[in-house]
Amino acid sequence: MNATRNLVDDRYGDDTGRFVPPDLPVTVTELLSRRCIRRYTEDPIPADLLDTLLACAQSAPTKSNLQQYSIVVTTDRDLRMKLADLNPDTGHMKFCPVFLTFCADMRRARRLTEKHGYEFANNNMDTFLNATVDAALAMQCFITAAEAAGLGCAPISQVRNRMRDFCDTLDIPDGVFPVAGLTVGWPAWEGRMNPRLPADVVIHREKYDDSGLDDQVAAYDDRRHVTNPIAPDNQRHAHKYGVSERCTWSENVARQLSVAERPGFRDFLLSKGFDLA
Repeated sequence: MNATRNLVDDRYGDDTGRFVPPDLPVTVTELLSRRCIRRYTEDPIPADLLDTLLACAQSAPTKSNLQQYSIVVTTDRDLRMKLADLNPDTGHMKFCPVFLTFCADMRRARRLTEKHGYEFANNNMDTFLNATVDAALAMQCFITAAEAAGLGCAPISQVRNRMRDFCDTLDIPDGVFPVAGLTVGWPAWEGRMNPRLPADVVIHREKYDDSGLDDQVAAYDDRRHVTNPIAPDNQRHAHKYGVSERCTWSENVARQLSVAERPGFRDFLLSKGFDLA
């Protein structure tokens, strides 16, 4: 129990001695201790293991069993290098033996609807959201299974930085768009625990209440600065805001969100056949 309690404390980056139920399932302790892994060995992932993990991804919940997502598996080295060149800030893409692209997929449902002689009437914002959530749930199920098997994973949202080029490289058609990528491989390091926001900031009991946000985030900033300081070259938009002597998590978040990211995303979706009505 003490070891598990320490995992919970580590996840929040504090030492409050929380009570944790004894004899927790292994899956729970693995989730508490999980870390993004961005360094991989050159060892390949056996095909049968990869197929099994993909079956785990397809075991995820899905809205109304519509299964509005697709997964593009990229193992060919030359193709992986092309994808990596589109995302130069994520160098680990060049060293993972497998790269997965989790896509929201409206195309399949539309084709099936038309095949049965009906008119597809759900090209709208709700379908966009449902398909995106389906893809995200599938990705998380894959991550949980892969890490339980000893693999390391790191999600990559930057696949949306150059969406048109990315879709062209993988022949992703209209009605489908990449939600996120995922690097997968055998870990070459153990990673680092990334403390999360206090539970009281994220978890609201009965009703939403963020009245204590400022004090709680200030304390979190202090803890993170001790254990996970933000190096000068990791400070967001330093060319615009300069380099802070003490750049906290919340300041770095504010820096990042003060500059629009992917402003052409809506136009891209419209061009790919999503009405977003």
